[in-house]
Amino acid sequence: MSGLSAGSGPSATRSPTATRPPTASVRLRRAARDTREPVRMLTLHGLAGSASVWRAYEQRASSRVELWEAVLPWSADGDPDWSLRDDPADHVEHALDSVPGGADVIVVHSFTAGPALEALARRGVGRGPRAAVVVAPFHRRTPGEFTWDDATYYLSGFHRILDEGLRISAGDRLAPQLRAAMALRVRDRIGPYGWQQFFGAYLRSPFLDVGALRLPVLVVAGTQDFAAPPDDARALAAALPDGRFRLFDGCGHFAMAEQPDRFADAVHGLLHEVFAGTSPHPSDHPSDQLSDELSEHLSVHPYAPYAPELT
Repeated sequence: MSGLSAGSGPSATRSPTATRPPTASVRLRRAARDTREPVRMLTLHGLAGSASVWRAYEQRASSRVELWEAVLPWSADGDPDWSLRDDPADHVEHALDSVPGGADVIVVHSFTAGPALEALARRGVGRGPRAAVVVAPFHRRTPGEFTWDDATYYLSGFHRILDEGLRISAGDRLAPQLRAAMALRVRDRIGPYGWQQFFGAYLRSPFLDVGALRLPVLVVAGTQDFAAPPDDARALAAALPDGRFRLFDGCGHFAMAEQPDRFADAVHGLLHEVFAGTSPHPSDHPSDQLSDELSEHLSVHPYAPYAPELT
């Protein structure tokens, strides 16, 4: 995650509300292996995450998929000042505009889901991707659904979400005590402004113009997700003009990493609906045995920049 380092903050000569040009960028992760017209897919990680969260899906992606990944300012090693002034939806729009030829489908996780849907709603029909996959979104249908208990839960338990990200990505390579200390370190770097961006996006979710999102949207949730309640995802899917909902049993906040085969099948099912000639169950993705390259990559968890100071 990304946020404020110790002692940082707006200077006396710089307004914290001043806007800057969006700093999000994209990079090609994998070219399509199919000779037909590719399906350009843009993946967007969550708060304090990294593109590595999509590596298991990358190994399973259809041969028609041209995979692009967004590098967002709220990544684990991103700009620590983004939360002081930036509108995250602007960064998502910039990432969308940066994909050569435009993104055909976006796949987005957690905190970034709200800003991504805001960006798509701004664009309206025909000016953006033709499909979207939203994993573990934070969404409420009405403002009255929020209570002070929600604010308390996400403020006092924010580090638990970070700890869970470390647990999923690093497995048993981190001792629980070290993992907990790293989660607190990440939380402190995010700082109050970063948390405010997270919770502010959640509070804005009832005002999302769902009617403007006239594209197929697959919403994925896990029954064991203590961060983004599965009912949030269910409510979002029900409100969308063309939403569909998949609930994974025994899965938490990181469906793409926890149940990668099931996740890949759900994504390919959507692609089969929207893009002619795309198989709903591609035969070219590997078994559960990950490649040596992927296994090595996953050994470096998204919060690795904080580890040396804690070991």
